[in-house]
Amino acid sequence: MSYHNHLTPVSRLYPLSQTNDFVFNSSARDFTVEEIPLYAFAGEGEHAIVQVRKKGMTTWEVVQVLSEHLGIKQREIGYAGLKDKHAMTVQYFSVPARYEAQLSRIEDERIKILSQTRHTNKLRIGHLKGNRFWLRFKKVLGVQQQKIDSVLDWIEAHGMPNYFGAQRFGIDGENWRIGQAIAEGKRRERHRRTRTFLLSAYQSKLFNDWLRRRVEISRLVEGFDAAEVERIAGLETGTLDGTQQQEPFFKILKGDVMMHYPHGRIFYADNLSEEAAKFAVRDRVPTGQIPGQKVRRAQHAAATIESAFEAPIAVDGARRYAWVWPTEIVRNYLPEQAHYTLSFVLPKGAYATIVVEMLRGH
Repeated sequence: MSYHNHLTPVSRLYPLSQTNDFVFNSSARDFTVEEIPLYAFAGEGEHAIVQVRKKGMTTWEVVQVLSEHLGIKQREIGYAGLKDKHAMTVQYFSVPARYEAQLSRIEDERIKILSQTRHTNKLRIGHLKGNRFWLRFKKVLGVQQQKIDSVLDWIEAHGMPNYFGAQRFGIDGENWRIGQAIAEGKRRERHRRTRTFLLSAYQSKLFNDWLRRRVEISRLVEGFDAAEVERIAGLETGTLDGTQQQEPFFKILKGDVMMHYPHGRIFYADNLSEEAAKFAVRDRVPTGQIPGQKVRRAQHAAATIESAFEAPIAVDGARRYAWVWPTEIVRNYLPEQAHYTLSFVLPKGAYATIVVEMLRGH
């Protein structure tokens, strides 16, 4: 089997992974998400900030309801993140303050306004510290509970890969193919937001493929000599120099684009032992490329792998953390009901469904 054609599933890249069959429904009853704002709102200003609890709706559908009820253009409404339709979610929206009084008269059983305040700025995508998740797993027997606990112990100690979740790719998981066709000029999409959404699915697919490759290389480095891994992976001699001395599971390569964690400036990895030591204490993290325009690219050894997952895409690219750490993990097992509840906080842009995939082990 060719290494280059093989992408190992997420969960099979970890020493504790075993198949674990429990029931998880991505629904409002078993899955909740709550935004954590990047900063405290000012309490005054030209924008009304409304905290909304929604269920069975996308963020865009809430924007549409607000737009129609208030009689304003959708672009006047701000939000910090896109939230899953198949969950109970709490998130913030901003509207011009002159419409504040009308917010309390919105009649839609899927929406409940929890609080209102004022702020000086319109909310923008990314103005988030993170998200708090709560999940309930059902039909969890004793052995399954032990497996969940073991994987959570590993995640608490080592962190997790920052893959884009399956919901990024649509119901059938094929949105990225349409995005690829648009990027390659084989298909046209006139609706700007739809076009951007489909191209982002393609960008996300390329990022995930790159991250799977790097995670698998990291796993191989822990079990084999670096030179042997280079041979298996078809890498140039010396690409993996300095990796086997690194403590973290995810190995840093020379020329990786690093970023301070959980936010900060980006820079290139040069001294691998120093960068790995700071990565181990969660001070900085290697990043992967979301391919596109105006994006900083990796150099040296890291570039030899990253370049295989690039594509000309006519939207701006970005750098994304390759690795993140869930915090404030709280677990509770109810054996009489065979239920396991789990809550944790992830930084903005990270997906709780990746945690579920790792816990499932398949």
